[in-house]
Amino acid sequence: MRIRAVQPLKYWLWLARGGALLLMLLVLIGGAAWGQETLGATTSIEDAAMAEPMGLVQRSGDRSVILHWDPATDADLTGYHVYREQLATGTFEPRGATSPTNHFVDFDVENDSIYRYRVSAVDTAGQESHLSSSISATPHALDDEAFVDLTQRAAFDYFWYEANVENGLIKDRSGDPSLASIAAVGFGLSSLTAGIDRGWISREAGRARVLTTLTFLWNSPQGPEPDATGYKGFYYHFLNLHSGRRAGDSELSTVDTALLLAGVLHVEQYFDQDDAAEAQIRNLADALYRRVEWSWMVVRSTKICHGWKPESGFLPYDWGGYNEAMILYLLALGSPIFPINPEAWSAWTSSYIWQTHYGQAFVVFPPLFGHQYSHVWIDFRGIQDTYMRGKGLDYFENSRRATLANRAYAIANPHGWEDYGENIWGLTASDIPSSYSARGAPPAERDDGTITPTAAAGSFAFTPRESLAALRHMYDSYRTQLWGPYGFKDAFNPSLKWFASDYLGIDQGPIVLMIENYRTGRIWNVFMQHPAIQRGLARAGFVSTTEAKTDINQEHTTSDVATQPTTSEAPPAHSDVAPKTLPAEAPPAQQRS
Repeated sequence: MRIRAVQPLKYWLWLARGGALLLMLLVLIGGAAWGQETLGATTSIEDAAMAEPMGLVQRSGDRSVILHWDPATDADLTGYHVYREQLATGTFEPRGATSPTNHFVDFDVENDSIYRYRVSAVDTAGQESHLSSSISATPHALDDEAFVDLTQRAAFDYFWYEANVENGLIKDRSGDPSLASIAAVGFGLSSLTAGIDRGWISREAGRARVLTTLTFLWNSPQGPEPDATGYKGFYYHFLNLHSGRRAGDSELSTVDTALLLAGVLHVEQYFDQDDAAEAQIRNLADALYRRVEWSWMVVRSTKICHGWKPESGFLPYDWGGYNEAMILYLLALGSPIFPINPEAWSAWTSSYIWQTHYGQAFVVFPPLFGHQYSHVWIDFRGIQDTYMRGKGLDYFENSRRATLANRAYAIANPHGWEDYGENIWGLTASDIPSSYSARGAPPAERDDGTITPTAAAGSFAFTPRESLAALRHMYDSYRTQLWGPYGFKDAFNPSLKWFASDYLGIDQGPIVLMIENYRTGRIWNVFMQHPAIQRGLARAGFVSTTEAKTDINQEHTTSDVATQPTTSEAPPAHSDVAPKTLPAEAPPAQQRS
């Protein structure tokens, strides 16, 4: 009997063990299936064709989340899938169609809710990589400081993500995968310093990108050949983003070279540490500036020519004021090797037009970019040339008045365009519904109802209150149409219900840098210490307003002395090798009012 009683006990023990093993097996199988569903993956580990996306970051705003990640380099890449966790189920579900770029903006979010995202890469066969690491984002209402910070950082991201990391060149516009703008490179170089100062990138990362850029610029082919990168130190307006050579039939551009070199000289002054890489940056920047034969571009009088083409020679136009070329003349005047005649500044100012519009008297140039570009780097507060001494103001005040008049024109709205008003204003050069056009007011110039956010954002240092109100109103009114991966898109036309799809480097730059000048003055403070700009301003006859009031004749003494380089300014003989010596010690920063 005892033997018979043991058999049923063993039977139940074996059955229990078997059931436990079966349960474990089901849990493992179900967990794997749940994991695949949760991650939204369509392939197994063995089937994954590409590496998972890396570097996923987020920018949370008011009812919006921007995502960026490092672009994949696989030849078979067709795009990316973005997944967002559904809080109710804990599963990751796809967000829309395949994204062709390494950016994504989610507007289907609520403030103060937490969202988690992951991204996969997709190849031509429709296979997905493993999903990236997840990242959390919490959209929320922004106070003014946070809104300005987001606007500036989103614009900065353009220069970080739309650059060729192999040569440092930056896209002219986000929608063109092969065209670089040398002016955008200049804005980008300076924007990197703002990114470092704000902690958006490390000094090491920014330094490496700058060094890559300057090394390319120095080693790129210079010569009269039609496919070179530049000639006599100047660079072609547009370059192929990948080869770095001239794009199409673009001109060797004097003003775009000046905007490029403004960024070059700025990073020379900024990277001042006792470090081998930073010393190399300084040497390369100095060599690039010394190589430019500014005097070669003075072909008709004392004014600087717009440019040159290998097929036809010098362009038939010269730069005369007032417009964005102020920085061109000052850098040309400050050259230690190939300076232009100081009389060129008088020739430049001789074509100024002084008018009064909407209660503001100023030197007119209708598109606002002409009142912004030079001011990105040069702090004109409290300094005057002969012309401005006669008007009793400085160029900073002139730009402030021009900006206020531009806004007043939108309020008056003489053409009756939709939405124009105190917080929808800003006419400048930008994309328009049909193409690209430089528009401005007052006086009205080709106003077609298109508003450009960089007009207000790039004027932040001049009109912070008005600019902030405009940008906040644009965001609140057109958030889902006007806001994108790099912040405000290039332009919009309320009358036609049109919104640009692209971002332009030359429009993103003033947003980053003029907001930084408003917040800290850091771009001005660093650039204004460079000996080149100090020489250029002196040779153009600029003196501080205090100095002008105490001794009206001081301007002539300063200008006369500055036309002759001192022994410390005398450069070594020009060569194709970057000089190993550093510039003479920078003079004190320009006195400000």
